[in-house]
Amino acid sequence: MKAKDLMIPLQEYLKPDSTLKEAANILRSAKRDEEKYGVKGLPVLDDKGEMIGFLSMGDILKAVFPSYLSLMDLGHFTWDGMVENLAKKMKDHKVSEMMTRDVITIHEDAPLMECVDHMIKHNVKRLPVLNKESKVVGMLYERDLFFVITRSMLDENSGGAR
Repeated sequence: MKAKDLMIPLQEYLKPDSTLKEAANILRSAKRDEEKYGVKGLPVLDDKGEMIGFLSMGDILKAVFPSYLSLMDLGHFTWDGMVENLAKKMKDHKVSEMMTRDVITIHEDAPLMECVDHMIKHNVKRLPVLNKESKVVGMLYERDLFFVITRSMLDENSGGAR
């Protein structure tokens, strides 16, 4: 089995000039397969369809958490409603300001062991899947790899490996 056999075809993506507010709305309402689940992150594509980054829920959380707060005892410097106020201030910032630029990807013909290796070594839960032209064609999620692995553990596979 290869990454392309397990990936979810790319249905949604973000643009670098979109606001964090727009990106949050897309993340919350994005489809995974045929149903709306929301997703935890999406690739950021430029006008030519090239991937230039990735924006995740974690990146949005980091946007509302000023770095100087990590140096302090938060109990002395926070107040009820602080996160909400910071979120309102950050909503018009661009995706390009907060996205991760060094994205771990996988080629569509990569075997599943290579996918697992990338996820574990780089501590990522999702991998953009690239075709031969290095265009993002899908997403591979930790959950889907987990279910393939556990089906094998439980002898639930129908047929052999592809």
